[in-house]
Amino acid sequence: MNSSSASSYTLFDHLLELRSRLLNVVVGVLIVFLGLFYFANEIYEYVSKPLMETLPEGGQMIATDVASSFFAPFKLTMVLSIFIAMPFILYQIWAFVAPGLYKNEKRLVIPLMFGSTLLFYSGIAFVYYVVFPIIFAFFTSVAPEGVNIATDITSYLDFVLKLFFAFGVVFEIPIVIILLCWTGFTDPASLRAKRPYVVVGAFVVGMLLTPPDIISQTLLAVPMLLLFELGVFIASIYQKKNESEEA
Repeated sequence: MNSSSASSYTLFDHLLELRSRLLNVVVGVLIVFLGLFYFANEIYEYVSKPLMETLPEGGQMIATDVASSFFAPFKLTMVLSIFIAMPFILYQIWAFVAPGLYKNEKRLVIPLMFGSTLLFYSGIAFVYYVVFPIIFAFFTSVAPEGVNIATDITSYLDFVLKLFFAFGVVFEIPIVIILLCWTGFTDPASLRAKRPYVVVGAFVVGMLLTPPDIISQTLLAVPMLLLFELGVFIASIYQKKNESEEA
């Protein structure tokens, strides 16, 4: 702890503080959810738009379960509420750990929280506006002749949520690099030396997360490489600043 008041906290005090922060998170997400629930069907229609625009004439989405027409939009709205409340959630996390941080650590944590939120949203926007139109056009174009494409709304939701989460996490690469360098686990020079392996790894990940065509793989691999370079660049600036302060 960096102060006598913080160090005087007992375990029970920390548990009470943790409970308070968790309750704040639950209430915040619930408020957002209540504001969005009325528009649940419209939200689902918007998320399904990339697929609907690529379906051939006569193609449609179906609900194979009796209650899926209700639960699919409900689930999507709940997940969206968590995504929208992410800045508030991250603030509650920061407020809980802040008393145990030193002053220089606090200066780094706040930009990291803001950057991680922005990058996570950027990953979701990228997969929705860039990746979805390409992969759905590919999937619908390779359907055998005479096959009527009718995607189940629950299966579609599970698929897009997985990609939303995957790309949101992938776009956190700069934050991960900065944290690794900050903790001393690695340094920018070592990461630059491993650049050839990073290039190969980026295209492997692109191959696993996208359809088997070079365009889709490149659409994911190139942003990953750019984010890697951005993380190394920021970590280098932070390292030089620390060295100058120590000198």
